[in-house]
Amino acid sequence: MLKRILSKYAPDPRKLENQWLFKTLGLYAQDVQLWSTSRRAVTRAAGLGIAICFLPLPIHTVLALLAALVWRLNLGVLLAAIYVVNPFTMLPIYYGAYRVGTLLVGAPAKVFAFELSWHWVQHGLGPIWKPFLVGCVVCSLTLGYGTWLALEFAWRRNTRRKLQAKQQRISR
Repeated sequence: MLKRILSKYAPDPRKLENQWLFKTLGLYAQDVQLWSTSRRAVTRAAGLGIAICFLPLPIHTVLALLAALVWRLNLGVLLAAIYVVNPFTMLPIYYGAYRVGTLLVGAPAKVFAFELSWHWVQHGLGPIWKPFLVGCVVCSLTLGYGTWLALEFAWRRNTRRKLQAKQQRISR
């Protein structure tokens, strides 16, 4: 079912050739593995996308694109997974990562007021950077691996059910 949905909504690689991003990638964008709906390409892309989205750097899209090209993962799934962290979900997700970091580092959780400015990054992030980065790394690795594992399990279970149903139809 997931494969059918991905195939239905995936863009046609030939139509993407005219877009500026894919023109700069050249022949790399025409690699059929970047659009493959195989179990391995999809589950690994989702897990890696979730892992990348926890990195507190504004380079998620670039990292996802490079990872898809290097490891030949499904580009659409990878890009969709990195946008789990978006302007609406960024604060709760990164605050959760900070709280995980405070538990692991053993530092007390500090009260801070977040504001989206360069001044806050320079001065407000100082006392909380260590638990924040530890939490981001741990959440990235744990949730990325967990996503991959859950999707692998679900995909294999679905495939097994389809095979059993087919065998039952044949044996009747």
